[in-house]
This record gives sequence, C-alpha cells and structure tokens, in this order.
Amino acid sequence: MKKTAISFLLPVLFITGIKAQSIQEGMNHLYADRFKSAESVFQKLLAANPNNMEAIYWLGQTYFDQDNNSAARQLYEKALQTNNNPPLIIAGIGHANLLENKHNEARAKFDQAITASRGRKGDDPVVLTAIGRAIVDAKNADYKWAVKLLEDAASKDPKNTETLLQLGNAYRKAGEGSGGGPAFTTYNKALEVNPAFAVASVRLAKIFESQRNWDLVLKHLNEAVARDPKFTLGYYELFWYYFSRKNFDEAENQLKKFIDSKLPEKDIQDEYLYGQLCYVRKDYDCAIQKGEAVLAQLGDKTKPRIYKLLAYAYLDKGTDYNSALKYANSYFTKEKPEDLISQDYKMKADILAKTGGTPEEVYHTYVSGVALDTVLADKIEFLKQGAEFFKTLGDSVSRNLEGNLRVEIMKLKASPSQRDVFDAGLAYYQGKNYQKSLELFTTYSQKWPDEPFGWQWIFNNNRAMDSTMEKGLAVEPAIKYLAILERDTVANKKSIISISGYLAQYYANIAKDKDKALVYLEKMLAMDPSNETVRKYIEDMKKPSKPKSSTSQKSNKTSSTKVTSKSKTTVRN
Repeated sequence: MKKTAISFLLPVLFITGIKAQSIQEGMNHLYADRFKSAESVFQKLLAANPNNMEAIYWLGQTYFDQDNNSAARQLYEKALQTNNNPPLIIAGIGHANLLENKHNEARAKFDQAITASRGRKGDDPVVLTAIGRAIVDAKNADYKWAVKLLEDAASKDPKNTETLLQLGNAYRKAGEGSGGGPAFTTYNKALEVNPAFAVASVRLAKIFESQRNWDLVLKHLNEAVARDPKFTLGYYELFWYYFSRKNFDEAENQLKKFIDSKLPEKDIQDEYLYGQLCYVRKDYDCAIQKGEAVLAQLGDKTKPRIYKLLAYAYLDKGTDYNSALKYANSYFTKEKPEDLISQDYKMKADILAKTGGTPEEVYHTYVSGVALDTVLADKIEFLKQGAEFFKTLGDSVSRNLEGNLRVEIMKLKASPSQRDVFDAGLAYYQGKNYQKSLELFTTYSQKWPDEPFGWQWIFNNNRAMDSTMEKGLAVEPAIKYLAILERDTVANKKSIISISGYLAQYYANIAKDKDKALVYLEKMLAMDPSNETVRKYIEDMKKPSKPKSSTSQKSNKTSSTKVTSKSKTTVRN
C-alpha cells in the first residue's frame, strides 16, 4: 500500500520556517512546565490549521503532563476520525492506553504506528521517539524496549534533542542510569547539540539526586537556569532543593523566580508552595489561609496535595482536629492510590488518635502505610514510629498493638537484635499478654543464654501468670536467673536479694521445704548482714521441732514461722 509522505514525520528540530519555531516554542514551554503557555501555542497552531498533526500530538502531550489523560485521548481520537490514521496520533492513543494500564492495547497501537510510518529507510525516528516518550511516562512499562526504540531513533537522527532526552530518561527507568553511565552520557550529548537545552541539566541533577550527591545536584540546577534564565522547572527544583535543606529564605527567593519565570501565566496552585513555606515556619494560620484560598478558587479541581497541606496544618495547629480529619479524608479520597506514601498514613493515624479513633483503627492505618514502602530500612523506620506511638499511649490494648508492630520489625530483619526481641517482649508484658511475652523472652534466653534479661523476664511473666505461687511456674526461671546474677554480686546485690526472697517464700510456704528455704534466706543475709528480719527467720526455722501433741499442734498452728512477700527484703522487680 502506498504511504503518503506527511511533514510531521520529519524530526521536529529540522522543520523550517515559522511552523518549526512555533512547535519548538510550545515544546520549550512544556519542558519548562509552563503548561498554559504550551497549550496556548499549540491551540493557536490548530486554529490556523486544524489538521496540524504535530500541534495535535504536542497538545495531547501537554494534557498528559497535567495528568489530564481523558483530554488527551479525546483530542487524539478526534484526530483519527478526521485524518487517515496518522502514525504519531496512533502512538498518542497508545500513550493514553499505557497510562490507563492497558498494556496489551498500548502495544498494539505502538506496533501499528511503527508499521504505518515505516519507509524505505526503516522506522521513522519521530514515531519511535513518541513511543519511547510514552513508555518512559508510564509506570511498570517495558523500559528496555523503550531503550531499544530510542537508540534506533538516535542512530538515525543523532541531533534530535527530544530523542536524546527520552533516551536518557529510558536508561534511568531501565536501571541503566542510577549511577550515571549511559543516561549521563546521553543528557550531555543533548547539551552538546543545544547548550540552551536546560531540561537536560535538570535531568543530570536528578541522576545525582538519586546518589545523594547534593553538590552536583546544585551545580546542574544552577546550570539549568544559567542556560535558560526563564526555565521555570529549574527554579521549581531549586525551590525544593533549598526547602529540603531548611534554607527557607533562599527557598522563598527561588519561589519568587519560579513564579516570575512563568509570567504572564499565573497559577493559583502556586499558593501551595507558599503554604508549604508557612507550614515549615510553623505559621499554621498562614498555611491554612493559602490552602483554603486554592480550594475556594478551584473547588473539585483542587489537587490532592492541597488537602494534605491543610490536614497537616490543622493537626499541628492543635485546635481543630476535626478539620484535620476532614481534609485528611478528602486527601485519601482524591489522591491516586499509587501516589500515597507511608507518611500519609502516619499523618492520618495521628489525626485519628486526636479525634476518637480506636487503637485498632490507628493500628490498621499503620499496617496499611508500611505496605507502601519498598525500601526495607524505610519499612522498619515506619513500623518503629508506629510502635513508639502506641508505647506513648500506655494502656494495655496499645502496648499489645506496639508488640505486634515490633514483631513485624523482627520479621523484616534477617537477624533481629537483642533490643528488637526485648522491646517486643516488654510491650506484650506491659499489655498483660504474658504468654506472647514469655515466648519472646524464651527466644531471647535461647539466643543469648548468658544475658540476664531473658531469664529475668521469663521469671516476671511466669510470676504474673502464677501470682499465688501455687503452680511454681516462676521457680525454675528464678533459679536460672539467680545463677547468672551471682556472677557479679556487687552489681546485682538488690536483684539477688529479691529473687532469693521469692524462692525462700516459695519453698517455705508452698513447697514446705525448710532446707531449701534456708538456702535462699542465707543468700539474702549474705548480701545484707544487717537485715535482722531475715536473721530471725533463719533462727526460727533452725530451731528443733517440738514433740507433737494435741496441745503443741494447736500452738504450732499459730506460732510457726512464715516467710511473706511483705518482708522488706522481698522486693519485686
């Protein structure tokens, strides 16, 4: 079938005349995140020529970059109805499919676009670039295929900066650019082609951001705005750079440049950035005023981040937790599930705790939040935050929930530490869940048998479960705990006296074994020779027994020595 040659298949940067300048002008606005200005350029081109496929394609890309997938799809579908299946627009439909997680439909459209644009010199680099751009823009896409397509496009048109930009992005998405490498090289090639191509400098900054090399991040961001003093995205990134380093004065300076660089374009959403500055400066009234001003103007079109700002501001202001809960609920309703982060759930948990949420509701909020973290260290840190929250509440229900979170921390670690096991066991003990606590401290004593803490808390748990001593549950742990304590009688004096007192009481009053009771009473006296009460117990128990008679039996019933827990020497841990 004969293919009709159409101008939009040519590399964008080499189209001559006013049209090329206008398309490039719109692309420059788009690179800089000046979306309204980009829309204006492309719409003017379409007003002059409704069949300008390049303008249609880039207008759709502008919609995508504003998360308006439906507007882009409608635009592209209308173009297909009035034109003879232009490959660039077919690729745009594939882009829409991919963003809607319709991966099979997207691949079919991409293959169709490649086939339709194929000429004597092979696949068209502009269409390949459009497909690569679509793949890079999506989550969980075939980034290695994007690399292959974009490398093909770059080999055919090595000076197309859009192709080089998307190829660098594809390398990073495919895992070939986190440490620089091919992504670093490709972005620099784009700058060699066009030194004013400031977006490439921002992408270089992002490489070093992933490495936490902040000096090079700042270097490349400053180079971006030096290459193009009106490069809005550069000032936006510089705002967040200084904001994250708590240099709020310089962040505000960059924010002013960001807003000025967009003029005459204005966006009420920029009040959000000022609201963030107010919030970190603890001017919560200012943050609330900025956020609610955006909400009042935009209504249902307000971005989720505004609700999040308002929820935090009301929470930290501390006088209207119900408003904090209202905005938190709105945020969770409006934000895409895939864009939620674990700290969002912590924020909601904190608000629930202030507005009558049950400990169980707060607990499940933490559990939902930890599932979002993909980095092990972040998961552990988030669970620790939740555990500390429940520890602070202090009641038995909360301490059990603390224990549950600490056990989850243990499950995540290949080798839980002594502190991990101890904290979980103690939380359950404080929550009166003695069986779970006992299981953890039994594990502790098995892993670290020479440490006293495992036996100490095995003893404490058994003593709590057998408060009358009748079952003798705590006796064996007490003996093992005492043996470890006696390795250092100076440091452990008080504990030795306490545990010896418990065993003396058990053998004297429950087991009726006077000899064993005397062993432990004498240990107490050895530790504290001035204790006359213990000395008297020992003397009384060593007195020879009188011959039994009806009278003496009656007398012994009332005068026999009994070791009690009320003795000042029997100190509970």
